[in-house]
Amino acid sequence: MARRCSTWMVVVMAAAGLATAHAKVQISERPFGQMPDGGVVTAFTLTNANGVKATLIELGATLVSLEVPDRDGNMADVVLGWDTVEDYLNHGSFFGCIAGRYANRIAKGKFTLDGTEYTLATNNEPNHLHGGNVGFDKVVWKGVPFATEEGPSIRFTYLSKDGEEGYPGNLACAVTYTLTNQDELKIAYEAETDKATPVNLTHHSYFNLAGHD
Repeated sequence: MARRCSTWMVVVMAAAGLATAHAKVQISERPFGQMPDGGVVTAFTLTNANGVKATLIELGATLVSLEVPDRDGNMADVVLGWDTVEDYLNHGSFFGCIAGRYANRIAKGKFTLDGTEYTLATNNEPNHLHGGNVGFDKVVWKGVPFATEEGPSIRFTYLSKDGEEGYPGNLACAVTYTLTNQDELKIAYEAETDKATPVNLTHHSYFNLAGHD
């Protein structure tokens, strides 16, 4: 039987009334770059009614930029990110990604579940970190944008197959970002598996509320 888990995270980025002049809610998309196998990574930009913008890419279901107003209405990007697919693949910073299957460390890269011991990559010696050598930050998710009453949203989905990075069970994941018209970025996580498996998803942005510049 499938097992499900879900959780919510809300990041409030600006108080009501501080945003710049209202703009029409928009969702746009463009090519961001290519994977080594030639697959195209798409970038999606969500713009809420106040002109706040969040740009996300399919690689790692990653938040690339988040443009919000300061107290004087001046816009700034308050998250750290890279400019190219190659940068995201070649750096271990986990900027803005979804970390998984298991965010944080698993001691010595081993765990026992239902009497079976599993061995994982020790990519953070001597421990396993953020899903292994090719964690959820290094795979391409499928992004589907849509509109909600709260504001523009995008849902990313990814199927981690049984045995991927040493983990048991097929794990179907979904992460939904919603940029509300109250200038909040909401993140909802869902996971469904056909076998008992460790799951610990998180969002891994680095914030600088003064603007990354």
